[in-house]
Amino acid sequence: MSITRRDFLLLLGSSAGAVALNSLAGCEKKIAVQPTTKELKAAFAFQPIKGPIPLETAGFRPEQQKEQYSSYEVLDDLVLPQGFQYQVIAAWGDKVGDSRFGYNNDYLSFVQTGENEGYLSVNFEYISAIPWMQTYEQVIGKSLPFTEVKAALKENKSGKNEINANSLPDSNPIKAKIREISKEALLDQGLGIISIRKTADGNWERTNSKADRRISGISGLEDGRYLKATGPAVAVFRKKQGLGYIDKLGDRIIGSYGNCAGGTTPWGTVLSAEENFQAQVPEPVYADGTSFDPSKRPFALGDEELFGQGNVFGLAGNKYGWIVEVDPANPNDYGTKHTWLGRYHHEAVGVRVEAGKPLAFYSGCDRRGGHIYKFVSRDKVNDPKDKANSRLLSQGMLYVAKFNPNGTGRWIPLQADTPINPDLPSTIAGNVIRLPKGPAKEAQQKGRQGFQPLPKRAEGGDFEVTKDEEIGQYKQRFKKLGDLYIGNPEEKQGAILIDAHYAANAAGATCTARPEDTEIAPNGDLYISFTSGSPDDEGGPDIRVFKGPKDETPYEYGWGMRLTEEGNNLGATTFRWQMVATGGEPSSGGMGFANPDNLLLDNNGNVWMVTDMSTSKMNKSVKSRTNDQGKPANLSGLFGNNALWYIPTSGENAGKAFLFAIGPMECETTGPCFALDQQTMFLSIQHPGEASGTRKNQASENREFLISTTTGEEFLQSRQIPIGSNWPSKNPDAPPKPAVVAISKSSSS
Repeated sequence: MSITRRDFLLLLGSSAGAVALNSLAGCEKKIAVQPTTKELKAAFAFQPIKGPIPLETAGFRPEQQKEQYSSYEVLDDLVLPQGFQYQVIAAWGDKVGDSRFGYNNDYLSFVQTGENEGYLSVNFEYISAIPWMQTYEQVIGKSLPFTEVKAALKENKSGKNEINANSLPDSNPIKAKIREISKEALLDQGLGIISIRKTADGNWERTNSKADRRISGISGLEDGRYLKATGPAVAVFRKKQGLGYIDKLGDRIIGSYGNCAGGTTPWGTVLSAEENFQAQVPEPVYADGTSFDPSKRPFALGDEELFGQGNVFGLAGNKYGWIVEVDPANPNDYGTKHTWLGRYHHEAVGVRVEAGKPLAFYSGCDRRGGHIYKFVSRDKVNDPKDKANSRLLSQGMLYVAKFNPNGTGRWIPLQADTPINPDLPSTIAGNVIRLPKGPAKEAQQKGRQGFQPLPKRAEGGDFEVTKDEEIGQYKQRFKKLGDLYIGNPEEKQGAILIDAHYAANAAGATCTARPEDTEIAPNGDLYISFTSGSPDDEGGPDIRVFKGPKDETPYEYGWGMRLTEEGNNLGATTFRWQMVATGGEPSSGGMGFANPDNLLLDNNGNVWMVTDMSTSKMNKSVKSRTNDQGKPANLSGLFGNNALWYIPTSGENAGKAFLFAIGPMECETTGPCFALDQQTMFLSIQHPGEASGTRKNQASENREFLISTTTGEEFLQSRQIPIGSNWPSKNPDAPPKPAVVAISKSSSS
């Protein structure tokens, strides 16, 4: 499925002008420039930087590319075009209210309150165990008992470096140490609000207003700052007894963590998406929506891992994996989880709000085989800027997308009377789909009637299906979604929303390729980035929909999709879809990037896009195009560090991907957003040095890569690669720290 430049233009169909940053103002000088040898005559005012592989937009003819790319040096810095600079606004450990700036900053939202000032809301997704443990004392100024806890875990008879700390007596000294480590780790996750303004000299400064605050993974644990909840799942939270674990807090919720991407409403609130919560608490639930016991996600600590951080506190897994709404201007608002939006591995939120119509929120589940969802409110919007619109999120319906191979699709409601109709494993990359087990009593009863019995509930809330005939058996056992869950109508709807991913599998939603972002274009179209088509034991994408440029499946390097609601009606039950971009090498039909992530549409309709290559694959040597089994090798290492791309939508270069920025070592570039005047772009630099930690003694190594010209001629590249990171200070042996930067045009350019 090769997407040509012409396809891109026809599909995008928007008008645009010059690049949004063509009048950017200055910042303090921290410049790292890798320009090409020739500035393109394009409809934007920056010179694309030189990346690690030949691009059609890099300014070199095919006959020049071998010479220009035979060697390449990767830099441990945020590399920008000539004439651009960045300023660090805040970094891990900086003071925020009565707390600190968290770790692994991600989504950014700038809600402007006046000219050149406002609230910058920041997500803190997770902690990267290696650099976090290695540099914690150096950055935070106190130590944690990692060594003592590791030593205690080594004495486990199981041989595993994990323990159910929740079951230990409070007098146990190891429990106290685990609590201390887990508390600090969860403190570094969640959300943060900082107030900033631009000074007369063009720099940005923090103003430390009364609204500056943290909403962390332990908010409410000791300070009474509980998060609230709306929607049907509240009926489950309030249960006094059930099939599973109940935390006895009712509808009060301790903290938010795993906060990845998000969205911003027209009424000035910020939406934060809880993604990989399953690393800290159990994800599976029982048929009544109650959680599995905290022991199912024990605390685990090793040299390279730190999981189960909710275990020692007895956090209930069903209270995480939601969309959190926060009003940054209200210093007393510590967040509301809207359960009608569903519980799954949430990524971004596309917000579509029109006066006189219901509101629609779009979001994706970032897992292999995850789905695309749409929430439509029951009531209509009067004034899109009215803060009372938040109430509309407490009533409505959650839908999940079914993509047909012919470019059409429909929205399936996740409600009790929706028919059971899962996709066949043979249509899914990896040939696996996981389905809810249903009530234990129902499973046992049907088993006695001659059907193959389902696994016991104690083994998990879902089970693996790998054969098409098993789907037929499942459909004979269960006819509607309501057959899989128990409770009164409100509780049953709550349980469906709590188990949204597996309920969606059962309802026949299309398994997709790790949906990362959902952005609404000015004309109402939805743009979706899918970062990777590779499967795992959780599932994979529909091979009829997610294909590479040559129809290959599975395909690793990602896509961009446009979804158009029927009649441009946000409440429509059908839609049309088409791929508008494909990742991969230019010589193979890709646009030159790999694994697209966050999207940003500027005021002129141009597209800005960051990438999310996994740390383990970045700059991994590629010496052959085939693996040991004679199959195509994974080429992710070719693409170097994660980056920021620009795709204009008009002019002579419309539909081409231009490289604007490259991130530091082992980082992810995330959360790009503009100030209202679009003279500043804010950007998160997440987990520099994630695998190698601090760069010591300016260590680097040389690796070989078999790369290709844009016309497909292969040649060897020698690439110099730093080992670890010292960003953002860039001083020798300095600790790597996640940070948020402001990018702008230098005053001297």
